Amino acid sequence: MLKHFPKKTKQMSFLTKLKIKLQSVKIGTDEFGNEYFENKKNSKRFVIYKGIAEPSKIPAHWHGWMHYTTNSAPVNVDNHKHAWQKIHLPNLTGTKNAYAPKGHLNHSGKRDKVSSDYQSWNPNN
Repeated sequence: MLKHFPKKTKQMSFLTKLKIKLQSVKIGTDEFGNEYFENKKNSKRFVIYKGIAEPSKIPAHWHGWMHYTTNSAPVNVDNHKHAWQKIHLPNLTGTKNAYAPKGHLNHSGKRDKVSSDYQSWNPNN
């Protein structure tokens, strides 16, 4: 059964953070400041987000550890990025930084005509 929480829970409460820090072992911190913990008793894994709690802020190498895909935490992973790789960004949907193509309502709603524009069917032709 899914639990529905009010929107106020976007920030983790002080007591929840304290409980995690007392009952868990800190495993590591990612390049964005998110802290990762593992419970001493039952091996549950937790993240304390830096800033607003947004699951898409977890980088791919930590995502695998959080979801038990791998048991080795990426604490000593070389974060070398190739020139063609972009930095990890959280999901920006619903924010002012969300992608909106030319012609979107947030960009005046008009775009240039192109040769491949749709032409509707005319029954008289």
